[in-house]
Amino acid sequence: MVLFDTEAYNEISSRLNSLNAGTQSKWGKMNAAQMLAHCAEPFNISMSEKKIPRPFVSYLFGWVARRMVLADKPYKPGLPTSKELIIKDERDFETEKKKLITLMENFYRKPERVGLHPHPFFGKFSKEEWGKSMYKHMDHHLLQFGA
Repeated sequence: MVLFDTEAYNEISSRLNSLNAGTQSKWGKMNAAQMLAHCAEPFNISMSEKKIPRPFVSYLFGWVARRMVLADKPYKPGLPTSKELIIKDERDFETEKKKLITLMENFYRKPERVGLHPHPFFGKFSKEEWGKSMYKHMDHHLLQFGA
């Protein structure tokens, strides 16, 4: 599935809207509000107006991780994430939910704004690859919270 497709977008939107502040995680350390804030960051990155520098390690291992990110298999619970995307502080659920819904809608409705710069870990990403990776990331975290 690719998040630019209407069916995929509607599915993820519906699942996202089913969450509430009390929804419990099946794995991991984040609460629902932190997960929403975490999921917003890749949307910000994908539509960034400025180039984000790639860390050296991405040139060594990015191609391996890229295969997993773009494979048809869902992500496994407990995968490591970039330290910049870890949310530890408390967040307001409704604020984070509205922010994520807006970002996801902008991603879906304005694909011309997506991928103006290379992915900060995987390098050059096509719109299709952005759409697939974003769908998989959202699916992973919605499953984490039973949605």
